[in-house]
Amino acid sequence: MTSYPFDPLLITLLGLMIGSFLNVCIYRLPRRLSPVRPRSACTSCGRLIVWYDNLPLLSYAVLGGRCRACGAFISPMYPLIELITGAIFLSGYYWYGLSPLLAVRLLFACAMIVLFVIDLQHKILPNQITLPGMAVGFVLGGLTGPGWISSLLGIAAGAGSLFAVAEVYYRVRGEEGLGMGDVKMLGMIGAFLGWKLVLLTLVLSSLLGSIVGVAILLVKKESLKYALPFGTFLAIGALVSSVAGDALLAWYLGLYS
Repeated sequence: MTSYPFDPLLITLLGLMIGSFLNVCIYRLPRRLSPVRPRSACTSCGRLIVWYDNLPLLSYAVLGGRCRACGAFISPMYPLIELITGAIFLSGYYWYGLSPLLAVRLLFACAMIVLFVIDLQHKILPNQITLPGMAVGFVLGGLTGPGWISSLLGIAAGAGSLFAVAEVYYRVRGEEGLGMGDVKMLGMIGAFLGWKLVLLTLVLSSLLGSIVGVAILLVKKESLKYALPFGTFLAIGALVSSVAGDALLAWYLGLYS
């Protein structure tokens, strides 16, 4: 597909704007609010935010990170999410080019960003994302890859493997170690990436979670029970797998050839 000199700029600007919307989803979905209506408003004073105070990155910088109306502090998470999303859009453009796969991978990345932050902040993974995500991932996976069968097997392998782990943990310990949100999230990841990359995602996220868990244990010297929301690590592992998963698998299998 033909590209133009301004494509990277336009893709980045689109990413910044999408990142602004992701911030709305991150704030509203855990509170059971619509991400579409009403218009954005200051969470402190409730005043509606005018369009020129809602420009990604720029408005935050101009306002000095404070509400124009009441002067309340605005979390730096908002411009950070916008910046990360813009960077992912730009990176995806150079990695995949202007293609249907780019659109699918960017949609997937946006979902992972939202789930990462919500699970980190609230320790929940909203069904509004994971359940439709499985269906959407299966349809798109059949159209752009990894294919209908791999996508279906990915749902089964992702949700099934984590459900089995959760069930065994519950039977042995008598308490929940993993929530069903994690199971549904991994099923969604499998729908988008297929069975090979969803298993790689599980390995990477478990490894990362173990490293972070041990580090926290050494520093704080306290129990990690319920301290580490696994969805945050699943999101990181899924993003790595979606970009470099095939190369990582080829490298690993090459060690035995």
